[in-house]
Amino acid sequence: MTTDYRQRVTMDPSGFVLLADFVPGIVQEIRYYSTYNFVGERIDGYEEPCALLTREAARALKAVANEVNAQGYRLKIYDAYRPACAVRHFVLWGVEDLDLRMKPYFYPDLEKQELFQKGYIASQSGHSRGSAVDLTLLDMSTGREVDMGSPFDLFSEISHPDSRAVTDEQYANRMFLQKAMVRNGFQTLDCEWWHFRLADEPYPDTYFEFPVSSAYLKR
Repeated sequence: MTTDYRQRVTMDPSGFVLLADFVPGIVQEIRYYSTYNFVGERIDGYEEPCALLTREAARALKAVANEVNAQGYRLKIYDAYRPACAVRHFVLWGVEDLDLRMKPYFYPDLEKQELFQKGYIASQSGHSRGSAVDLTLLDMSTGREVDMGSPFDLFSEISHPDSRAVTDEQYANRMFLQKAMVRNGFQTLDCEWWHFRLADEPYPDTYFEFPVSSAYLKR
């Protein structure tokens, strides 16, 4: 990773918590631990299918969870803290022209290089600073994900939060999630309805390298 004088890389996990311990009842489907993601294989640094976040981001997310729980929903997490080595894995995959196995599922209308040009994948990710999260809502009455009009990590204009290519109900669902997150201190990303970052993040210039592992936090 290229850094400048304002940035640093560290393995220190002391400011992080295991989200499931901090927000009881949260649902997790950590896609980058699995092979069902846009790369098609487990991503470097994901040693356990669990979500880690800075304590400050977890505290804010707990407030969101309490708010949506009262209205019949639970939060479902796809990704939270992402090690810097995972981002490098994405970048290396991006220059492998022949690896298009997941294109039909995650970027059917784009060339691989456009994923970086259009901002869907970054060479440095806010997730590596520990206060960003990818998530959706689960309807407690049905046990199913709320219909947001496009699935997680579908890299397409239809996934932009303000896209009106979705139905009115799907758009309303996006706005319900967005408003709950923003009310509790998170900011949106203009090309992904599922991505939010704590506005007042505690480590704005630090990129973390330690693995996604509950055991690592307990060292």
